[in-house]
Amino acid sequence: MTSSAFSRMAIAMAAAAVVFGLPATLQANDYVKGDRPQQRGYSLAVVTNGGKIVWLAGQTAVVDDSGKSLAGDFEGQVRQVFRLLNATLAKTGGKLSDMVQMTVFITDVRNGDRLTEIRREIFGDNFPGSALITITALAVPEAKIEIQGFAVIGSK
Repeated sequence: MTSSAFSRMAIAMAAAAVVFGLPATLQANDYVKGDRPQQRGYSLAVVTNGGKIVWLAGQTAVVDDSGKSLAGDFEGQVRQVFRLLNATLAKTGGKLSDMVQMTVFITDVRNGDRLTEIRREIFGDNFPGSALITITALAVPEAKIEIQGFAVIGSK
C-alpha cells in the first residue's frame, strides 16, 4: 500500500468513526519536513492515524484578555489568536501542538517573517501544515490576521 493510499484510508476511517460515533484510536504527528518549509515555519505534511478531529473556525483578535485594544499590533494579535485557538482546543481535550493544518490570512505580506518567528516559538520544530494567504482586509476591519485549521487529538 502506498503512503498516499494509506493516508486516504486513515482519513476515511477517522471520518467513518466520527460519522458513526465509533471510538477511534488516534496517534498523530509524524512530520514530513523540508528545508524551505522548516525555514518558513510549516511542515510539508503531518501524518495522523485515526482519532478525534477538531475543525477550528477562523479566529481573529483585536483585543487582549484584559480588553486592551490590539488594533495596529500585529504581534499582539498573532499571540492572542494562538491563545484563543489553544483555549478552544482545551475545551475539546486538546492543545495547540495537536494542530495538524492551519490556514493563515494576513493583511500585510511584510508581517510574514514575524509570523514565522512567533510560530517557531509556539510550535518548536514540529509545525502544522500551513498556507499563508495575503488579503486586502478581514471581516473585522482592525484585524491583521485570522487563523483557521484543524487538530487531531490523541497524539503522542
